[in-house]
Amino acid sequence: MAQEQPQLQEMSFWDHIDALRSMLIRVVVFLVLVALGLFFLMPSIFDSVILAPCHGDFVLYRFFARITSSASWLPQFSTEGFNVELINIKLASQFFIHMSTSFWLALVLSFPFVLYQLWTFVSPALYSNEKRGVKLAFFIGCLMFFIGVAVGYFIVFPVTLRFLADYHVSQMVPNQISLDSYMDTFLMLIFVMGIIFELPLMAWLLGSLGVLHRGFFSTYRRHAIVALLVLAAIITPTGDPFTLTVVFLPIYLLYEFSAYLVPKSAAVVE
Repeated sequence: MAQEQPQLQEMSFWDHIDALRSMLIRVVVFLVLVALGLFFLMPSIFDSVILAPCHGDFVLYRFFARITSSASWLPQFSTEGFNVELINIKLASQFFIHMSTSFWLALVLSFPFVLYQLWTFVSPALYSNEKRGVKLAFFIGCLMFFIGVAVGYFIVFPVTLRFLADYHVSQMVPNQISLDSYMDTFLMLIFVMGIIFELPLMAWLLGSLGVLHRGFFSTYRRHAIVALLVLAAIITPTGDPFTLTVVFLPIYLLYEFSAYLVPKSAAVVE
């Protein structure tokens, strides 16, 4: 540790700025290269991945159908006849969505690289014991983000799409879903779930600083359940208790996982 400290003092303010600039350039160049690759692959990605929840044979719909067919007390879920046809109502929308989706997917796929570059920037300012903790935090953060994105894609967005696409205030008003509306909801829900799944990491960091302890989660568990149910209802506006539970359960498990990660007492962790 004594050898690391002089190295930190040798770096001036402008040295830190130069290191930050170099790190940002590497991140931007990498993002642009990945986005360019995705731009050429985007037609196939749209057909096989992004638009997959529009069809009744999507993996989640088939799973729901098997579950409900074996339990008569659940509302029956059918994969037949569900097909969402998107329309484009603006001349340049498809081109701009092609570009923007390439960038956002590049950002998702490049998340580990971005975290690694951030690590290379901050690691020289840390001691050996601090590096071990931060390295673990970066790994957990990356893993939880991708788990959240997967939950958003395979569960939250399809359930939301299925409900809203079939919902009618009147049978005289057919649903014509625009490509812009579909992509806005798709990207928003997936990124929101990715961010929500970072909550255990934030709880762990706050627990390491002594701000949070396990008693806090126990005291406010009932309040949290109500708040998380409201959040699940907002994400999935449906009265079906089965689909609401599907969205609520992973969020609540995050709450319990966060409680497990923090210290039992309020004492500051050394």
